[in-house]
Amino acid sequence: MPAASGVMTQVSWPELAEIVGKEHLRAATAADAIDGVEVQMVAEPGTAEDLARALRWAHAAGLKVSPRGGGTKLGWGNPPAACHLVLSTARLNRVLEHAWADMTVIVEAGCRVADLQKTLAEHGQQLALDPLWPERATIGGILSTNDSGTLRARYGSLRDLIIGTTVALPDGALAKSGGKVVKNVAGYDLAKLFTGALGTLGVMVQAIFRLHPLPRESRGLSFSGTPESLNQLLLAIQASKLTFTGLQLRAAQGSAHLDVRFDGTAAGIQAQVKQIQQIAGLLAASDAPANAWTSHQAIWDGASPALMTKFSVLPAQFAAVCALVERVAGAQSLAWKVVAQGVGAGYARLEGNEPGLRTALLTLRDELVKMGGTLVALACPVAIKRGFDVWGPPSDAQPLMVRVKQRFDPDGTLNPGRFVGGI
Repeated sequence: MPAASGVMTQVSWPELAEIVGKEHLRAATAADAIDGVEVQMVAEPGTAEDLARALRWAHAAGLKVSPRGGGTKLGWGNPPAACHLVLSTARLNRVLEHAWADMTVIVEAGCRVADLQKTLAEHGQQLALDPLWPERATIGGILSTNDSGTLRARYGSLRDLIIGTTVALPDGALAKSGGKVVKNVAGYDLAKLFTGALGTLGVMVQAIFRLHPLPRESRGLSFSGTPESLNQLLLAIQASKLTFTGLQLRAAQGSAHLDVRFDGTAAGIQAQVKQIQQIAGLLAASDAPANAWTSHQAIWDGASPALMTKFSVLPAQFAAVCALVERVAGAQSLAWKVVAQGVGAGYARLEGNEPGLRTALLTLRDELVKMGGTLVALACPVAIKRGFDVWGPPSDAQPLMVRVKQRFDPDGTLNPGRFVGGI
């Protein structure tokens, strides 16, 4: 029987070593801490079955567990209420089956995104997303954080690309949903439920995705102007029949740019470029810089201390968000940048002193909520996080989310306190 919630029984770590192998269990170091919360041990199971057994053992011992892939987004979410064991998927890193004729792939959760893309490219295919830090980020990590990128404008988010999953639950069960072929997908859609749950419901060990062909050619254009004029152009592009694969607004002190990308054949791209120039009118276009489509990643780089937020608003409100960020940053003497994707989500970065960052965070959240939007603090000094929910005020869905958590993880074994409303 599992220990009571929040209560540890006497821990016998050699039992866990027998499950994962002695060489794959080690004492945690300071580098394994999560937002200042110290960890006791780190385990790296080599199979999905061993991971499930390790999770069952930890649950029975009353331990609190944090799943980890590449570790690129461990700072996202609230600090955990406790973490005794980090359960790593580093050894679950294989591409199990690439059914290129059916355009699907089965991949283990610890596989790095860049490694998967390299394998798929051998058959001219891709997983049509460009998340943050693909060289280090793992499939399980991007699913847990629902991290997509600029390609979402054309192909949708991870919830649109995943068609099946295998998840280890706290009681040691391996739950499967979905299927290997898109048309045969059936059953309760656990894949979409677990995507974006920040590892609070279970640990993903495998995923099945639908794939898309690699484009023959690609071309990007950039327009310069005021955030207001570029916001109007963005809306005009969205209202047109153009089939863009990327659309984003970038802004910082004294500059703003709108980037649009087209994939396809040379003739098809040229026809769309001609059409967008007609839509743009007096706004002149130039070829997008090579780093334009990694700007959602580059915005994370800069001076410390800093506040990284993710906001969600209507695309028509992008210019208003830029004006708001500029005003709030100016009042606190902070530097700022914004990168907003055409789907209505974006990042805002502010740099400066900690008191100013905290004041800016509270002000931005209040103002965006009034606009009907949301603001999540993805990265900031731990001192700002303490006593503050980085997710913002709970929504009407909070009671349902609590019930889902109680159904899948009633004893709060996985990532306790890290998700919305302290789930």
